[in-house]
Amino acid sequence: MSQIKSKTLYPHPFSKAYWKDAALELKDTHMLVVTALLTALRIAMKPLAIPLAPQLSIQTAMLATALGAMIFGPVVAIPAAIISDTIGFVLYPTGDYFLPFILTEIASTMIYALCLYRCKVTTTRVMLSRFFICLFVNVVLQQLIFAWWYVYTGSPEKAKNQILGIMGLARILKNLALFPIESVALTLFLRALIPVTNRMGLTYAGADAKQSLKFTKKQIVTLVLLFLVGVGCVFGYLTYYYDTTNLITKSQGTERYDANTAVAQAVADNTQGLEGETVIAIVTKSNKQFLSHEMHYTAICYTVNQEALEAYEIKDCTDNAQKIEAIRAMSKTPAGKAADAGALTQIGTATLTINDKTGQVLTCTLTPAN
Repeated sequence: MSQIKSKTLYPHPFSKAYWKDAALELKDTHMLVVTALLTALRIAMKPLAIPLAPQLSIQTAMLATALGAMIFGPVVAIPAAIISDTIGFVLYPTGDYFLPFILTEIASTMIYALCLYRCKVTTTRVMLSRFFICLFVNVVLQQLIFAWWYVYTGSPEKAKNQILGIMGLARILKNLALFPIESVALTLFLRALIPVTNRMGLTYAGADAKQSLKFTKKQIVTLVLLFLVGVGCVFGYLTYYYDTTNLITKSQGTERYDANTAVAQAVADNTQGLEGETVIAIVTKSNKQFLSHEMHYTAICYTVNQEALEAYEIKDCTDNAQKIEAIRAMSKTPAGKAADAGALTQIGTATLTINDKTGQVLTCTLTPAN
C-alpha cells in the first residue's frame, strides 16, 4: 500500500527531509511501477540517437534518464541505473563487459536526480545537470574507468595514454560540442512533459513550470558561461598535455630517425669544437607547447669512434656509414650499448628549441658530460 508523501519542493538536496522523501519513493507501489516503465523506456532508447554530424549525435536515452530521475529521485536512481545498464548491455552489447562502467550510469542518473527532483525545475538546473555529466562523468569518470580497464587487462601504457592521449582529447571536444545542444534539447523535452507529470501526480511543480523552462537572456548567458568554462577546461587540458607528454616515446622508425638527425645537426652547427666530428644525438625527451611551433628537445650526444665502430656489429650493416644511419634511428638503450662497446663517446646532454615549421634553431645548449 502506497504511503502518503509530502509535496514539498526543496531549494537544494542538502536536507534530511529531502532524503526522507526520496527514500519513501521505494515504498510507493505506484512510483515503483512508473520507475519500471521509465527504466524500460530508457533501455529501449539506448541504441537510438539523433545524428548531428559524423561521430556526433545526441543519445535519446538521455531524455528518458533525466525524466525518470526528476520523477523518482536519487534513492531510486541507483537501482534504476544498475538495472538499465545491466539489461542494456545484455540487449545491446558493445565490447567486453567491465563492471565499473556501471558507475557512469549511476553517476549520471544521480546528477539528474539531485538537480531536478523535488524542486522548481529551471533552465539553469537543466543546464547544470548536463554540464556536470559532460565534464565529470563523460570525461573524467569514463577516462579513469577506461584506464582502470587497461590496467586490469595488462596494458598499463594504454591506461596512461587513455588519460593523457588523443582519445581523452577527442572525448573532451565531443562533450564540449554536445553540451549546449543537449542542454537545449533536454530543456525543451522537460518543458513539454512537466505539465503531464504534474497532472499525473508524479511531480509537484507549480503552474508556472513551463515558464521556468524558457531561455531568457539570463539563461543564455549562463549557457555561454558554462560553455566557456568547458572551453577553458579544454585549453587547460591541452596545455597540460603538450607540456607533459614526451612525444619521442610515441615515435619510432622514420620519426625517431628524423628527430635524432635534426638535433645532431643542430648541435654540430651550434657548438664549437665539434668541427670534423660525426655527432650522434639520441633524443630522450621532446614536447611542444600548445598553439606553438616550438619543439623542445633533450638529447644525449655522442661522437663516433670510427675504429671501434668498425668492430661493433649491427644487424644488416656492413660498413660504418650504414652503422651510423642505424644508430641515428635508435633510442637511448641500444645507443647506450654501442657507447658501452666504445663505438660512441658521450660528449654531453643537449637542450634545444627548434621551430618545427621553419627548422630554425632558436636555442641550443650542450652541457658537457662529467
